[in-house]
Amino acid sequence: MKTETSPYRDELLDRAVREMARRTRFPIAFGGFVHHDIAPVASIVGAHTNALDGLAVRIERGLGGRAMRELRPRMTGDYGTATQITHDYDRWILGEGIGTLLAVPIVVDGRPRGVLYGGAWGRWNIGGVATAPAVKVAEEVAAELRIRDEVQRRLALTPPTAPTLPPAHQEELRESYAELRRISAAIADPVLRARLEEVERRLVGLSGDARAPEGDALPGVRLSRRETDVLACVALGQTNAEIAERLGLREGTVKAYLGSAMSKLDASTRHAAVARARRAGLLP
Repeated sequence: MKTETSPYRDELLDRAVREMARRTRFPIAFGGFVHHDIAPVASIVGAHTNALDGLAVRIERGLGGRAMRELRPRMTGDYGTATQITHDYDRWILGEGIGTLLAVPIVVDGRPRGVLYGGAWGRWNIGGVATAPAVKVAEEVAAELRIRDEVQRRLALTPPTAPTLPPAHQEELRESYAELRRISAAIADPVLRARLEEVERRLVGLSGDARAPEGDALPGVRLSRRETDVLACVALGQTNAEIAERLGLREGTVKAYLGSAMSKLDASTRHAAVARARRAGLLP
């Protein structure tokens, strides 16, 4: 079972747990990522004691384990008397005095990658009021993990020290870049978008063609996000209609962005614009 083991993982989990508490208004929130079928709780917000320290939830055991096995939220308004779960973790949950508990799995490609909890002392009428935003938080974490998995998979295909890439790898790199641009355009979180932009710069650097030859430099040229998105698709040989469908734009809008990019790059054709953008280090 895959796990995240990095400062990135810690930051992502901490942010998710804080968002869990903020959006659901549960006084206690905690969670962890899966490692070898066990999700050690690594982030806790709002606890009154240290009873939750050391909690590690095995898939299928307890409320969280059941949520991970069934790949859907599970909740109880009276944890101590709940009969639909095993009580392997009573020492931790009841030790904190938690009576109401919601467990939401983080699911990536049909597999549990972690679990987020929201809890309260005593009984709460949970319903969909807290469940829906909790599920949304878990989905956002899953989306970020999915993107990171794909980026790492694609980057692993190419040695970063290679001075130039074989044609097949160059095409794979460009497809990865275009797909990453499309995903990034749909994300509103500025922190996550900044991370994706850093990965995009790394992909451009891997192309081995980032330096403009003498006499062909384009000092001060800056393309907008959408101009870059469109050119990245042009680089894959897509038509304006295909680009419009891929990016969720009108075909006339695609033409406008492409024309603007060509003007900035002083290129007379779409293919010349791609070539100049690559030499200027703007595209892989």
